[in-house]
Amino acid sequence: MSAAPVLLDIQNLNVQFQGSHGNLHAVRGLNLQLHQGETLALVGESGCGKSTTALALLRLLSPLAQVQGHIWLDGQDILSLPPLALQRLRGRDISMIFQEPMSSLNPVYSVGEQIAESLRLHQGLSVLAAHTRAIELLDLVRIAEPQRRVNDYPHQLSGGQRQRVMIAMAVACRPRLLVADEPTTALDVTIQAQILELLDSLRRELAMSLLLITHDLGLVSQRADRVAVMYGGEKVEEAPTEQLFTSPRHAYTRGLLGASLHAGMERHYTEGHLPEIRKHVDDKRGERVFTLHTPPTQYNVTNDTPPEPLLQVDNLHTHYTTSGGVVRAVDGVSFSIGAGETIGLVGESGCGKSTLSKTLLRLVEPTSGRVLLQNTDLTQLHGSDLHPWRRKIQMVFQDPFGSLNPRRTVFDILDTVLKVHGLSSRKDRQARITTLLDRVGLPANCGNRYPHEFSGGQRQRIGIARALVVQPKLVILDEPVSALDVSIQAQILNLLVELKNDFKLSYLFISHDLSVVRYIADRVMVMNQGKVVESGTHQTIWQQPQHNYTRSLIAAVPQAGQRSAFPLVADAI
Repeated sequence: MSAAPVLLDIQNLNVQFQGSHGNLHAVRGLNLQLHQGETLALVGESGCGKSTTALALLRLLSPLAQVQGHIWLDGQDILSLPPLALQRLRGRDISMIFQEPMSSLNPVYSVGEQIAESLRLHQGLSVLAAHTRAIELLDLVRIAEPQRRVNDYPHQLSGGQRQRVMIAMAVACRPRLLVADEPTTALDVTIQAQILELLDSLRRELAMSLLLITHDLGLVSQRADRVAVMYGGEKVEEAPTEQLFTSPRHAYTRGLLGASLHAGMERHYTEGHLPEIRKHVDDKRGERVFTLHTPPTQYNVTNDTPPEPLLQVDNLHTHYTTSGGVVRAVDGVSFSIGAGETIGLVGESGCGKSTLSKTLLRLVEPTSGRVLLQNTDLTQLHGSDLHPWRRKIQMVFQDPFGSLNPRRTVFDILDTVLKVHGLSSRKDRQARITTLLDRVGLPANCGNRYPHEFSGGQRQRIGIARALVVQPKLVILDEPVSALDVSIQAQILNLLVELKNDFKLSYLFISHDLSVVRYIADRVMVMNQGKVVESGTHQTIWQQPQHNYTRSLIAAVPQAGQRSAFPLVADAI
């Protein structure tokens, strides 16, 4: 691959943002090359400069950004181009697939109109010719019935279909460079595999280069030719993919590989905590030092006695009536969750996972069936009779920012929950909140701060605290770590295991990431088309899957290659 000519050459890129508290140095002295037809993965945790680098390539940074250095695309310096030349470059020579297709697509235009726009601008096609080409592009990205779907609006498509539309828009003018910023983060494992295979085939067919930004190391291992690792705005390591996974040189890279559940490690929480990356500054040398630390296991996992049932679901149905007929979102589901047990729930988008969780919480009314919590049928309770039971089932949502009120402080958010559930003493409320915030690992002064002042991992800790503040018996966790970086994900999963033990909790853990479910769950349920098609222990589901659908899910999980033995538990790395 190195014999191919260099298409993208980033030289000494520096990006600073002006803020009320001074300048933020987002990217520092970055040098990076991407060869023609090559896939280069850019990895690192949130805030390391990955997305800033991607936006700098297309000159999409805010006016407050101060950009220095050079970005050469096939000998042309992007940073020095005048506006009209830059407009011709975007979409034609370099395109970008953004992380969230729903917010990146215009909701008031059909997907066909949005694809056709770049064809008219860059290739001068007529309205009819651009529409015809848009249908061809939808077919190219394997959207069924493209002649019909070309007139659909974004909200009428699934997450995987919307991502395919974004890809069709990005490759419409056959760009030489495609930048994909976390293109599969929110997608199911089977859809993720299809999207990545599609990107690979398009790269070959169109002779494109691909800059892939992701935190999924299993994906990187399978799809990238080379990998660049960023931390704190700087590139700390770069190597061919196989070399980086077998012989990582930098301590931070070794930490990422050690903390990742996608690195070929078949771990379960009963065998101990996940390693966490610890960072500090060496006072003598003034350098960053990374260590990989595995917190000690402080709970008993040797009890083989089946737990007493806490929740029992019996033949549950939840149906919707639409213009197309009746949708059986939950279609005769039965299962139980024992006291202190974690049930993992997996399946593709649209299989009924979210509707099931909302039905258990009585946010959606069931069509028929029973939901017994501590032998009380919640489906028969209404109004004031249901209210005391609501605090016994709480939920942690996928988006730790969107699910928190941006106008309320952390203390107010938690205090309101306690007041709604009848804890009248302000002194008692304050004591409980202070204790819980400390238990979930948040700083002592965080109660007076607002959600936007926290990182993604800290906001998820606030969401966990909000669920636990009313002392529930069962917590439903809806994709609680899917948007988090590898290192933060390990911290949150370790925290959930500890809290489960400390507070005697039961979990229903919903995720499209099968590696995470394999680590956290005692038993696993697989849903497809509203039904539970298979269930079993975490060992049997992975080692002896019985259903074809389960086998297809497991086969689609990205797995990193084998690595040489470097420290996973240890002190300094």
